[in-house]
Amino acid sequence: MKKRQQVLAFLVVLAIITFLDRISLSVAAARMEADLRIDTAHWGWITGAFILSYALFEVPTGEMGDRLGARRILTRVVVWWTAFTAFTGFATGFYSLLATRFLFGVGEAGAYPNISAALARWFPATARAKAQGMIWGASRLGGALAPLIVVPLQRWLGWRTTFMLLGVVGAVWAACWFAWYRDKPSEQPGITDEELAEIPPAFSVAQRAKTNWQQLFRSKQMQLLVVTYFFYAWGPWFYFSWYPLYLVKTGHFSEKEMGVFSALPYILGTVANLIGGPVFDRLAARRGIRVAGRLIGTASLLGAAGLMLAMVQIHQKALLVIVSAAALGVNDFMVPAVWAVAMNMGGERAGTVTGAMNSAGNIGGFVCSVAAGYLVQATGTYNAPVIMVACVLLIAGMLFTKLDGSAHIFSEEPQSMSFLVK
Repeated sequence: MKKRQQVLAFLVVLAIITFLDRISLSVAAARMEADLRIDTAHWGWITGAFILSYALFEVPTGEMGDRLGARRILTRVVVWWTAFTAFTGFATGFYSLLATRFLFGVGEAGAYPNISAALARWFPATARAKAQGMIWGASRLGGALAPLIVVPLQRWLGWRTTFMLLGVVGAVWAACWFAWYRDKPSEQPGITDEELAEIPPAFSVAQRAKTNWQQLFRSKQMQLLVVTYFFYAWGPWFYFSWYPLYLVKTGHFSEKEMGVFSALPYILGTVANLIGGPVFDRLAARRGIRVAGRLIGTASLLGAAGLMLAMVQIHQKALLVIVSAAALGVNDFMVPAVWAVAMNMGGERAGTVTGAMNSAGNIGGFVCSVAAGYLVQATGTYNAPVIMVACVLLIAGMLFTKLDGSAHIFSEEPQSMSFLVK
């Protein structure tokens, strides 16, 4: 096995952990709301606190990874957020849980920008979308595992002990990562000259120069990227924050049923990401990264919007699960494409650009999560936020038609397909 495949395996495990930790809160929501006496509107702020801090710290931690390397930064942020995963079990009410989830988000914010920074240094351009597909497929697998693990654990040990146990997993990963991984491929023990020749020279050493922030945020394509991702993220964040409660309150599922069926969207999301990455790579090789990104992104977002609108018309449990799960799966098909596009646009600043993009997405997720809580409280139904999210996804789909994935933000001219096929 090549060393970059081992790097990818480490990062795949980390992606599973990130979503296992974050989705666990929504799975335990019904019990925690009752035990801590938190109403629906305030619960929206609990989920929103994590998303807000996640959004605020994406860019700084992504830029730090570009300068200092993913070895040190990923180790630090994983230790930080897994500590606050464990501390969730000590929450005594609204304010303590709010603070804990905010600080949890500060740590998790560094995960995906630094994963992207590591992939950009280790993988040739033609393999990045496939690698991102595996990362995001793994993240959805973590989401699928969350209810399957958390529901039986909290019934056996209680939700407090469950969060404490989850905190141990990330700490073990961080210790193994720091001991094994090297930011410079040439310094990785056991790497061959043949594999080094396959890695782009520009990413063979850690980049330590300061980022040109003015150039970054004045780029029209960067502005379009962050606005598009802001609207896209409303879709997945509805699932991350509210879907288990949606099944219980709207679909009238029991806790046991919810624990099983709330995993299905993430299973379909896993499959969609694993397929979406290679499809994008092949389409980009034939039609160019600009056309590939626009086709996949637009079709996925519009398709997901249509399925979410269909959800509000369904009253049968089985059909509701199938359609709602398909909505996340269709939406997720475009995730490897947009992250590969962002890595291409960022070049050696892949961590910074993906961090800015994901930061915008999490701001969108924060607005969605908080707004959903108030909408449910005002209307008495969880169908209102579903309609809201569907409309926002339609906007994201239309914006994606203008995104040019061949543009390089830190150079004057757009990159041609030759960048992809070196």
